[in-house]
This record gives sequence, structure tokens and C-alpha cells, in this order.
Amino acid sequence: MKLFKLNNTYSVVCDSKGTRSGFKHIASLLRNGSEINKTKICYLNRTWEGFTYETVLLKAIDLFFVNEKEAKKFKAKIKANMGY
Repeated sequence: MKLFKLNNTYSVVCDSKGTRSGFKHIASLLRNGSEINKTKICYLNRTWEGFTYETVLLKAIDLFFVNEKEAKKFKAKIKANMGY
């Protein structure tokens, strides 16, 4: 499990779980500590992400934040913190 802090209000908790045919990454978007959105991505084998949880984390941001400017800001912050 890993916590990604977007700002003082929003954060995302990501986790990985096994499935019958592979595994899945789950991202829970939190506002002030309360879950407001959840998304998942299932994989059959390894992923080719730049960092663990990258795809599900960016998907969670895209699905919830309809304001494109705000979504871009959060994505840039995540990528900067991961060394991209």
C-alpha cells in the first residue's frame, strides 16, 4: 500500500491484490481522509509502468477531476515526485 499526497485536501491510496488470472492495482481517492472515488486496473502479468501504481493513479485523477487544469497540476506533481 502506498499513499500519494496531491495537496492538503486530496490524496490517493494505492494497493495491489491478486486475482485468479493475475493481479490488480486499486486507487482510492480521499478528500480530507474520506474515500470519495475508487478505481482499479487488472493485469495478467507484469506491467511496464514508470513506477508502481502509475497507470491506476493517473486514471483515478482523470476520472474524478473534470477540471483539466487541476488534473494536469496533480499529474505533474506525481510525476515530479517520482523523478520524471
